[in-house]
Amino acid sequence: MKYPIEKSEEQWKAELGPEKYRILRQKGTEYPHTGQYNLHFEDGTYSCGACGEPLFESGSKFDGHCGWPSFDESIPGKVEYAKDTSHGMLRTEILCAKCGGHLGHVFNDGPTPTGIRYCVNSLSLAFHKK
Repeated sequence: MKYPIEKSEEQWKAELGPEKYRILRQKGTEYPHTGQYNLHFEDGTYSCGACGEPLFESGSKFDGHCGWPSFDESIPGKVEYAKDTSHGMLRTEILCAKCGGHLGHVFNDGPTPTGIRYCVNSLSLAFHKK
């Protein structure tokens, strides 16, 4: 898949470091309840940890009690969706629409009126305070 930001894997590795590279480029997952944004509720915008593209507003964040940052909606057009059949499950992967960075997965079990829960790795995000 082509994205507006294209870099070699060596460039991504050098820019992101080993853990962020594992999550964002190799579709890894951080351990639950370990990410810096899991219980983070300041006012601002969450952007892609690889390219800086704004992805989620703080008003859409909630405590999903799942161990990862949870959002009930993304900024329109900023997240792409892909079928994920890894680990013997059928899930919907979420990716940054600008660089293709792996963010996590989206589920239809959210407690808010949208019924959606974007389950995102903290290492896939950066936060910009308002």
